[in-house]
Amino acid sequence: MTRGPVLHGEMVRLRPLEGRDAERLWEAVQDPEGTRLTGTTATFTREQIEEWASTVSERPGRYDWAICPAAVRDGKPVSDEMIGEIVLNDLDEHARSANLRLQLLPNYRGRGYGREAMLEVLRFAFDGVDGDPGPRLHRVSLDVLSINPRAKALYESIGFQEEGRLRDVYRDDDTWADAIVMSILEDEYRATLA
Repeated sequence: MTRGPVLHGEMVRLRPLEGRDAERLWEAVQDPEGTRLTGTTATFTREQIEEWASTVSERPGRYDWAICPAAVRDGKPVSDEMIGEIVLNDLDEHARSANLRLQLLPNYRGRGYGREAMLEVLRFAFDGVDGDPGPRLHRVSLDVLSINPRAKALYESIGFQEEGRLRDVYRDDDTWADAIVMSILEDEYRATLA
């Protein structure tokens, strides 16, 4: 079981994905821009999404968080509604590596939520948080499509470096897009904190 801890930033609170997030996950897979920019070509039934939301946080080798607003009133979250998801998956304990994936719902893109969510997950992945040692990774990687320059710029601003390119790996209507492979190593992450 790899159910992750709740992570807190100034703008976001990341909590393990739960069955109650199925409606928002369903919205995400119905979003044409989001599925295009992430290269999602699979189709899902509502039942598949509900089952996934109910069980994914208990599956080994991954951490799945719902991104929620961090605003608090009287010590309690103002909203616990998911505005996106962030996933650390393909965990390899021997190689101390994992893959990162992020998706925000349309009304929350470009506002800084994704950046802060990524920084919180990287902090957990490399250093652990609040008594939870985390996976103590050495390397976190991701893929970004060449049709998504805004996401690539975000990843570069955090410290991810381009490692290579899978040419014409994704069909985008009548054209093709490359998948750009990027990663950040633990020492590179720590250098961004200095």
